[in-house]
Amino acid sequence: MDPIEPILERETRRRRRQRLFSSKRIPVRLMVPNFFTLLGLCAGLTSIRMGIDARYDIALAAIVFAAFLDGIDGRVARLLKASSRFGAELDSLADFVNFGVAPAFLIFNWGLGGAKSIGWICVMMFALASAMRLARFNAAIDEEHPRWQSNFFIGMPTPAAAIVVLLPIYLESSGLLNVRGNPLLIRAMLFYVMVIAILMVSIVPTYSGKLIGERIGREWVLPAIFAAIGFVALLVTYTYETLVGATLLYLASIVWSTRRFQGHLALDAAEAATRKQDGSAAPADATAPAQPPLPPSGESLH
Repeated sequence: MDPIEPILERETRRRRRQRLFSSKRIPVRLMVPNFFTLLGLCAGLTSIRMGIDARYDIALAAIVFAAFLDGIDGRVARLLKASSRFGAELDSLADFVNFGVAPAFLIFNWGLGGAKSIGWICVMMFALASAMRLARFNAAIDEEHPRWQSNFFIGMPTPAAAIVVLLPIYLESSGLLNVRGNPLLIRAMLFYVMVIAILMVSIVPTYSGKLIGERIGREWVLPAIFAAIGFVALLVTYTYETLVGATLLYLASIVWSTRRFQGHLALDAAEAATRKQDGSAAPADATAPAQPPLPPSGESLH
């Protein structure tokens, strides 16, 4: 008998006896972010059903609503100081359903079903890419990075990918293109879905704007509120045209994000080289007089 097996069995029994929550009474504020996450999951599951029933408008609206809830549940958790490991795991599972499975079903039922096997392979690769992207995000969440990197995602985030991949639906619903009536555009849609899937698992930096949400200049408060209200009004009134514009603008911003990310990396590398050079230059002349001691406050010479 393997001597490791009894140890593994004891450890398994011990973990099964552990409670999900350490206290018998849970603060209500800890439940609020999970409520938003579960509400978003309900929207994603509803989108799958509506897509199967060919009610594409409702299916699309459910995904957009789920993306909105995903954008606020994390901020609500930080605002209420209600972040937890359970909430993070639940959020990842909900994201896979809402932004991996639901968009894949919607775009397959809407336009790629006629492509049969190749269409199913493309949407399946999109769903698998979202799962791998979420797994990579969770694995790297405890790694330490410079503060400026909080403004960037590595790869396209799954909520953004779910909205962006539905661009063919926006184009046809707004009357700009007849996607399903053109075999060439169907092939282009297959290629487009695969490109978005690759962007999710790539190392291409995309802008997140997380640091913007922390503080904003006083002079930008009213313009920001005005812009947000204007966007919501356009989204309600000219839904598909607004989604087309927002999607194209987001795709164009990837080029800007990449250049800005590379600029930050170059700046960090230059600062690290300067610090290394200054540190190695200090003991170069052994006959030089000793440097005066630092002031009592311990201020840095740089």
